[in-house]
Amino acid sequence: MQIIRSLADLPDFRALGGSVGLVPTMGALHDGHGSLISLAREDNDVVVVSDFVNPLQFGEEDDYVNYPRDLDADAELAQRYGADYLFAPAVEDMYPGGTPQISVTTGTMGTVLEGASRPGHFDGVATVVTKLFTLIHPHRAYFGEKDAQQLAIIRRLVTDLNLDVEVVAAPIVRAPDGLAESSRNQRLSPAERDAALVLPQALRLLADGSSVDEARALIDANANVELDYLVVVDPADFGETTKRPALALGALRVGPVRLIDNLRLG
Repeated sequence: MQIIRSLADLPDFRALGGSVGLVPTMGALHDGHGSLISLAREDNDVVVVSDFVNPLQFGEEDDYVNYPRDLDADAELAQRYGADYLFAPAVEDMYPGGTPQISVTTGTMGTVLEGASRPGHFDGVATVVTKLFTLIHPHRAYFGEKDAQQLAIIRRLVTDLNLDVEVVAAPIVRAPDGLAESSRNQRLSPAERDAALVLPQALRLLADGSSVDEARALIDANANVELDYLVVVDPADFGETTKRPALALGALRVGPVRLIDNLRLG
């Protein structure tokens, strides 16, 4: 596997022949990312993993500074799951001169739920993903269903801007204890991780027919977590609904870490 650190060193991947699959990440790779890389490997002749902690999608400076970074470990995992290239540019290379003057805005879809809690987050995501699509020219790009709102926004981005890429979604990968795999899990202490399990437990309550109020009460009873939101939405527009099928979405903070999860209902 080849590690590419500069935009100037990026090859014309499509000229290599065959199809190109891209797995966009912010590093701190785990088995959830591995499942995306494996899927891309099955589908494509060339697999590129991007490894870039994007400052545009962080609202809090401490969150950006403390985000886990380990390029050597990322390279080992990416290679083990079948990547051909790891693209790990510097911030100065991606954003010469600092924050770009021109960026992508995500409209109403980017201002509710995660967007309300993290203003500007999805604009930052959409901007960097557009840059990656432009730089790498993948035939397919792979995203996890754990970030359900992000996935919906990327699909709308591709449609609205007529981008020549197929968006492929992969199921959530969970640890044996039920917690959705996330790079942020690395920052949890054992006690904080135990407390965080209340989020998938609350989502399972909703899947079993409990009300949103009952599921929220389960989380509120845990003094070690702070609930941001727990809602059931229509996956088409992310408006709250009582109909099925639907998507249950939750976000909470435990210690210094903010976690999200979701579960399909019906």
